[in-house]
Amino acid sequence: MDEHTTASAEDIRKHVRVYLIVFAALATLTVVTVAVSYVHLPILPALVVGLLIATIKGGLVAAYFMHLVSEKKVIFGVLIITAVFLVGMFILTLSSFHDQEGIMTFTP
Repeated sequence: MDEHTTASAEDIRKHVRVYLIVFAALATLTVVTVAVSYVHLPILPALVVGLLIATIKGGLVAAYFMHLVSEKKVIFGVLIITAVFLVGMFILTLSSFHDQEGIMTFTP
């Protein structure tokens, strides 16, 4: 077996190991998500915890399964701008929900 074939097999083993670790992290975070759903939290902390877990899971998928971890800095710049807009949309949604909280009450 030549050296190049051995190095490729070793690279494949490294990639498989990383994918298995990411898969285990995603499975663990899924279990954490289900466990958090059984904890009776107020809506805002529950929403923040759920979005935090979903963000971590999405980041792992984007970084390793979409191979963004090895991309150039331009891609990271675009992703950071997208994340800033995403956080802005979350803040707008939460502030809208907070403003309508008193309006949604039902009085018979």
